[in-house]
Amino acid sequence: MAKNPKVGAFLDDEEEEFIELFEGSDVALVSGLTDERRKEIEAMARSTMNDEREKISLRVSRADLVRLKSRAMQEGIPYQTLINSLIHKYVSS
Repeated sequence: MAKNPKVGAFLDDEEEEFIELFEGSDVALVSGLTDERRKEIEAMARSTMNDEREKISLRVSRADLVRLKSRAMQEGIPYQTLINSLIHKYVSS
């Protein structure tokens, strides 16, 4: 039997209101990503991509994933690149 998770089941009222306002807005998204920050992120991504890659599966809370994707969108990068960058920073420091 396939599971059909309820989208938004774990959102509080404030998060639901934010999503409704965000999705209903006609305002164009503007990235706060500077050229300098973009170059830093690209350099981090390149350094992690030069290594042999290993595919993993990871379960995270839906709320954390939504926030992660939102942060990646603010940075102007794919969320998987952001995850790789965070892991690389953590294990390299």
